Amino acid sequence: MNAPVIEPFDAVDVIRAKRDGGAVGEAALRWMIDAYTRGYVSDAQMASFAMAIFQRGMERDEIRVMTDAMIATGERMSFADLGKRTVDKHSTGGVGDKITLPLAPLVAVFGVAVPQLSGRGLGHTGGTLDKLESIPGWRAALSNDEMFAQMQGEVGAVICAAGSGLAPADKKLYALRDVTGTVEAIPLIASSIMSKKIAEGTDALVLDVKFGNGAFMQDIDRARELARTMVALGTDSGVATTALLTDMNVPLGLAIGNANEVRESVEVLAGGGPGDVRELTVALAREMLALAGQPDADVEAALDDGRAMDRWNAMIRAQDGDPDAPLPTARETHVVRSAVDGVVTRMDALPFGVAAWRLGAGRARAQDPVIHAAGIDLAVKPGARVSAGQTLFTLSADDDARFARALQALDGAYEVGHASTGSATHLQRPPIVRERITA
Repeated sequence: MNAPVIEPFDAVDVIRAKRDGGAVGEAALRWMIDAYTRGYVSDAQMASFAMAIFQRGMERDEIRVMTDAMIATGERMSFADLGKRTVDKHSTGGVGDKITLPLAPLVAVFGVAVPQLSGRGLGHTGGTLDKLESIPGWRAALSNDEMFAQMQGEVGAVICAAGSGLAPADKKLYALRDVTGTVEAIPLIASSIMSKKIAEGTDALVLDVKFGNGAFMQDIDRARELARTMVALGTDSGVATTALLTDMNVPLGLAIGNANEVRESVEVLAGGGPGDVRELTVALAREMLALAGQPDADVEAALDDGRAMDRWNAMIRAQDGDPDAPLPTARETHVVRSAVDGVVTRMDALPFGVAAWRLGAGRARAQDPVIHAAGIDLAVKPGARVSAGQTLFTLSADDDARFARALQALDGAYEVGHASTGSATHLQRPPIVRERITA
């Protein structure tokens, strides 16, 4: 009979150290993550440890060690043989955030490889893969060989599902945080995001960290702390990393859903689209290309002259999608109109995200399907003057029974004030990008 393996540490000791406000030593922290991933440390013990982190925080070096330990539980990719610089973008998520769709092909125009490993939506924030699966035939699951070939060739960009081999500790810990009230802990958020991005092997990374009522971090100071923590993790791991703090108090663009967000992305790729979507796409593209050694790239010209659109069409076709096929449309619509003449003074992002989710555009559980045609199309944004009877927004669903709960979510979420001289000027949209954070 084989002798039992003697573990070098005790989970209770690790939990106590953090519970009492101390720093956990490197060896003990690496063991804790590994032992949890292989099942020796129980969910109950890791939940207790996560709550201790939530309450006591972690030092920069602890977060670095924990992130590296999570990476070590799985595979690490390398793009060293591509012959191109690689740069990725990660968004912390928001309402109407479809920026990855026009951004990846736009950056690829300049000979930079974009390995955009994306996920699916849960709750009020949409998933990039859910949006793209609105396109007939499009395929999210690619082998590593397919992904490399797509980036190395003329396409240059890939948006696909991340393999299960990247940081499996994160997948297990993420599910635990979701049911133990520890999702908001900055060390856990940062290590979750950055363990996957560093394991992915990209040369450079730009983080779109959102703040506001429709964001994960509603307070700008907390968003700034998260951004600085993630930039430090990337830098310490040899990945050139910067972050932009961006406003998510109002839905991004005019489309909230899946198929309608694809339509809006294509408008941006055609040189049009809503001003805020184009503004953020251009800002992130410039940031990515600066990290890739091209600070003077004319990204706006690439949107306006069709090069980005050509790259989008090639990217979609490479993953078996038909960029020319009609996108799904909903069977039922419900129009909400203004009751008065006035100025739109407020449109809170979060309730619009929840309403789109209730229409079927999102999922409550990971295994739930999404309805690609469901969503909300805004006709106006804050600052717009409207007349009584003018359309404010349109709800779309495959079942009109969904409208009641969606409208319930929107009760009090928007406001039309009395028109007065200077109202529209006073409500001019602030810039989307508020700060740039570097190491």
